[in-house]
Amino acid sequence: MLNMACAACSAAVEKTLQQQRGVVAATVNLAAAQAHVQYDKRVTSYRKLAKAVKAAGFVLVEPTESSADVVAGYRRERLHRKQVSMLGALLFFLPLMVLSMWMPNIAHLHYILWALATPVLVFGYDFYVGAWQQARHGRANMDTLVAVSTSVAYLFSVFNTLFPEFWLERGLEPHVYFEASAGIIAFVSIGKMLEERAKDSTTTAIGALMGLQPQQVTRVLPDGSIEDVDIATVAVGDTVMAHPGERIAVDGVVVDGTSYVDESMLTGEPMPVRKGAGEPVFCGTLNGKGVLYYTAEKTGDATLLSRIIRVVQDAQGSKAPVQRLVDKVAAIFVPVVMSIAVVAFVVWMLVGGDEAFSHALLAFVTVLVIACPCALGLATPTAITVGIGKAASQGILIKNADALESACRVTAVVLDKTGTLTEGHPAVVHSLWSDDSARAVLYGIESRSEHPLAQAVTAHLTDCDVVEVSDFTTLPGKGVQAVSAGVQYYVGNKRLMDEVGVNCAGEMLAAAEAWEQEANTVIWFATSEALLAVMAIADPLKATSQQAVASMQALGMKVYMLTGDNLSTAQAVAQRVGISLVVAEVLPEEKAAFISRLQREGEVVAMIGDGINDSAALAQADVSIAMGQGSDIAMDVAAMTIISSDLLRVPQAVVVSQQTVKTIRQNLFWAFIYNIIGIPVAAGVLYPLNGFLLNPMIASAAMALSSVSVVSNSLRLKWKK
Repeated sequence: MLNMACAACSAAVEKTLQQQRGVVAATVNLAAAQAHVQYDKRVTSYRKLAKAVKAAGFVLVEPTESSADVVAGYRRERLHRKQVSMLGALLFFLPLMVLSMWMPNIAHLHYILWALATPVLVFGYDFYVGAWQQARHGRANMDTLVAVSTSVAYLFSVFNTLFPEFWLERGLEPHVYFEASAGIIAFVSIGKMLEERAKDSTTTAIGALMGLQPQQVTRVLPDGSIEDVDIATVAVGDTVMAHPGERIAVDGVVVDGTSYVDESMLTGEPMPVRKGAGEPVFCGTLNGKGVLYYTAEKTGDATLLSRIIRVVQDAQGSKAPVQRLVDKVAAIFVPVVMSIAVVAFVVWMLVGGDEAFSHALLAFVTVLVIACPCALGLATPTAITVGIGKAASQGILIKNADALESACRVTAVVLDKTGTLTEGHPAVVHSLWSDDSARAVLYGIESRSEHPLAQAVTAHLTDCDVVEVSDFTTLPGKGVQAVSAGVQYYVGNKRLMDEVGVNCAGEMLAAAEAWEQEANTVIWFATSEALLAVMAIADPLKATSQQAVASMQALGMKVYMLTGDNLSTAQAVAQRVGISLVVAEVLPEEKAAFISRLQREGEVVAMIGDGINDSAALAQADVSIAMGQGSDIAMDVAAMTIISSDLLRVPQAVVVSQQTVKTIRQNLFWAFIYNIIGIPVAAGVLYPLNGFLLNPMIASAAMALSSVSVVSNSLRLKWKK
C-alpha cells in the first residue's frame, strides 16, 4: 500500500476497499503501509480492487515475490525525496528567517523574502500534489492542511508585497508572512523525513527475518558432485550442503554430518542445537563449524521461516480493538479542523478590532498547521508493529493485534500437562544397576520391542553396542523375555519379577518404591537368577517449566493444570512445578467446559496446549497459546504460538503485551492531548487573557514533533526488558 500520508489517507483507502462488491473485510495499517483484504474471488479480483484504490488516489501493490522489493524501493525513493525536500527547504528558509528576524529594515526586504520563500514552496511540491489528489476525490488529509495554510499565507504576502497601498490607504500596515509559509514547509519536511525513517525502523523485525534466507545454495548431485544454484531452483528431495558458518537454505532432514546450529532467530533460544543424521533443520538458521548434508523437505513459501514471516506480517497489519475509536476520529479529523480554522477566522474578523484581518489570518493558518492527524493515526499501529516484531524475535508468534492487546488482561492461565509442562514423550529419569555389563543386553532386547517404554530405554542406552538376542517373546501385561548367549533375560514390571522368582528386596526395591511415589513407571531387568537393574520412566518436565510457572504467578495470574492423566501423576507433576490448582482425568471437551466456568466467574483465561487435542479448549479461551514447535496445526489453532515450546516464553509474551498496550495508551494520550490543547491555543483562546498568539512556524514544528515523538515512543519497545 503506497503513498498514504496520514490517518485520513488510511481511513479513505479502507473505506474504498470495504465498499467494493465481493470484499468481506478490509483493514489498512498506516505504519506498515499494508492493506489486508478478504474477498470473494468469484465476485472481484486484485485488479479490480487496485483499480478502485487508484481511482481514490492511492497505489496498491499486489503481494508477489517481487512486491517486497517494489515497496522497499518505493520507500527508499520516498525517503530520499523527503531528505532532498528537507535540505532544499532549509537552504532557503534559514537565510529568510535571519533576514526577517534580525534585518527588518533593509531595502526591498519583502521582495527578498518573496524570492527566498518561493523555492521553499517548490520543495514542498509533494504536499500540494497530495492535497490536489485528495481534493479531486472530495477528501482532505494532512497534505490539505499544510497546502491550504501555506498557500493562504504565501498569497496574502505576495498581495501585500505588490499592492501595499491597499492597506496603507486604510491606515494599516501591510504585513507579510513569507517566513511563516516557508517555515511551515521546512519544519513539516523535517518531521516527515524523521517520521519516515522511524516508521521504517518499526518493521525491522520483518526485514531481519526476510534477510535470513540465503539466495545461493550448494546442491549435491546424484553422482556426488556439487553445484552452486539459486535458491528458487531447489526442489523437495534435493540434497543440500551447508558449509560452516552458512545459513540453512530450506527446511529439511540431516542425512550426513554433525554440527551445532544456531536457531535463535526462529525460536529465541540462545544455545546452538546439535544436529546429526535424522534431525530436522530449518531455513534461516545458522550452521556452526561442521558440514551438514540435508534433504530438502519444504521449500519456498512452505518453509517454517516463510510461514513465520506471513504470520508476523498479517499480525502487524491487523488492528487492535482500541484502533476502532481512533479510526472514527481520524475519518472526521481533517474536516473538523478545517471547520475550526474557518470559525476562528470569522470570530477574529468580528471581534479583532484594528488588527482583525492579520489576527484572523494567523489563527486560520496556525490552526491548520498545528493539527496533526498523523500522531493519532500512528499511535496504535506503530506500537503494534514493534511489539509483534519484538515477540517474533523471541520465538513468540502472535497472530493478531487483538491477541496482543488481550494478553495483558489475563488473570488465569490453564496449562495442559503433556507436551506443555512436560516433554511429551517418555524417558528414563532414574536408573540403578547391579551389573553394568548387562547394559548392552538390555539395549538388544528393548530394540526389538515397539512399546513406547522400550523406546525410552533404548534412547537412554544409545552408547551401547548391539548384542544379538533370540527367542524374543512379548508377555502381555507383564513385559518381554529373550535369550542372549544362552541366558534367559526378563524385562518388565514387578509382577513379572515375582512370577519368575527374582528377589527384588534391598536397595533396588526401596528405590523403585520411592520412584513410584513420584508417579514414575518402574521397569525391572533380571535373569532368573539375579536382579540386574531397575529404571524409572516418566514424561520428564521441561527444564524451564518451574521457572515459567513462578513467573506467571509473579505476574498475578492464577495457574491451573488440566490433564487427562490420573490424579496421582498430575499431583506429582504439579507439586514439582509449584502448581496448587490441579484438575485431573478430564476429557478434551471437559477442558473447554472448565475454561468456560472460569470465564463465567470473571476470569480472563489463557489456555496453553499443544494445538491438537486441546483445540476445543484453545478455541474457548480468551487468549489461546500453542506449544507447537512451529507446526502448521499450532499456528492455525492458536492466537499465539511458542515456536520452541519453551513455557518461559509465555510470561515473556504477557510482558510484551503489557509493554505494548502501555505504549499505545501513552501514544494516544499525547496525540489527543496535543490536539485538544494545541488547536484552541492556535485559534487564539489565550489572546484575551495574556495577548498570546501562536506563531505558525512554532505550530508547524510542534506538529512535526508530535508525529516523531509517537513513533519514537513506540520504538522504545524494542529495548525494553
